[in-house]
This record gives sequence, C-alpha cells and structure tokens, in this order.
Amino acid sequence: MPHIVLVEDETSLHELIKLNLELEGHTVSSFFTGNEAMKNLDQSAKADLVILDIMLPNVSGLDICVAIRKNSEVPILFLSAKGTTSDRIIGLKKGGTDYLVKPFDLEELLLKVSILVRTPKVKQEQTKVVVNDKTVDFVTFEVRDTANQLVATLTKKEIELLRLFDSKAGQVISRNEILDSVWGQDQFPSSRTVDNFIVGFRKLFEVDQRNPQFFQSIRGVGYKFIKVN
Repeated sequence: MPHIVLVEDETSLHELIKLNLELEGHTVSSFFTGNEAMKNLDQSAKADLVILDIMLPNVSGLDICVAIRKNSEVPILFLSAKGTTSDRIIGLKKGGTDYLVKPFDLEELLLKVSILVRTPKVKQEQTKVVVNDKTVDFVTFEVRDTANQLVATLTKKEIELLRLFDSKAGQVISRNEILDSVWGQDQFPSSRTVDNFIVGFRKLFEVDQRNPQFFQSIRGVGYKFIKVN
C-alpha cells in the first residue's frame, strides 16, 4: 500500500485530500505546518510520494523540499496558489517533481498522484562504507576512525574499487571483472595491479594482514569483500 506524506495547512483542503487518497487505497501521514514536516523528514524520505504546500506556517514548502532532497529522491508534488511560470520553475529547480496550482480539480490531483506513485524511485547510492573500525566516505575520499579522526585519503581508483567491493559484498569477484569495472577496456593494467591495491587495503583496514578478515583472496579467481557491521 503506497505511503503518502501530505503537508498542507488549510484544514478543509487537507482533510479533503487525505480522505480521497485513503479512498484510493493510500496510507497518509499528515502534517499541517512546516515545522512538523521538518521534524519528520525521515518519513518523507521513505515515502512513496510527498504532497507539499509551498506557503506553510513557520517553514516554506520550498525549504522542506530542499531538506528532503539531501537524502531522498522521493517524488514531490507541490501545491500552490502561486501559478506563474516563474513560480513553477522555482519549485521544480528546488527539487519538485510536479506542480499543481490551487484551486485544482480533485480528479487531476488523483491522476497526478497515481502517475507519481508508479514512478520508480531512484536507488540511493551508498555514500559511505564501514570497514573494520574505519569509515570510508565515497564523496570526500576520506577514511576516518571511530573518533572521526582522519586516517587516510584514498585515490579515485581506490574509491572505485571499494565501491565495487561494497556493491558485491560477500561475492567472489574475478580479477578480470575488477579490471573491466574499475580500469575499463581502454587501459591495460595487469592482474598484479589489483593485487597491489588489495595489499594497500589490507595495510589500512586489516588487523592481521596475513589472515585478512575483510579482503580475502580466492585462489585462482580473485577476491571477496566481507562486510561486517
């Protein structure tokens, strides 16, 4: 059952929208102010759709949209009495998926909802991975310990290799697959290149390099990354 977050401060309109969404089979979480919505961003981020009024008490719908977009690509349908072309453009540039001007036809709203709920969510790409007691940030390339102290800064290739391992944690990855995925067909590194990168990872992450827990060799094939957290 699709979950929709509704943020609208006009009580009569809010209740009308909520009732009709529930009649369509949706689960609805209701917020009437910008502050309420900001305090419950996790619900919006995990929802199937957010219906968001722009002119709200305390915090505007535009600011809420920007906050949601920091962690989620959930479809956002703006509702607004401001219907000029520039208003629509601003809403879409802030991260809105669609825009509906008040007063609107209820049937049009429900049609937009059905379309947006069917739209596949963009899979969120992992931005961090924890290896042993260290956290690797795929955006900044930094490796930090449990005290958040900088331990190392990785290269772009090291980050790409860790991304590959993270995406296939627990699976055996051949050296050829690693070379194709990270270095591509237009470069000519040897399988020894991969081995050297693994040696570097073991120095950084393993407690006992001779008996690695996280970056394991699979004889004659390649490597397996064990994710423990």
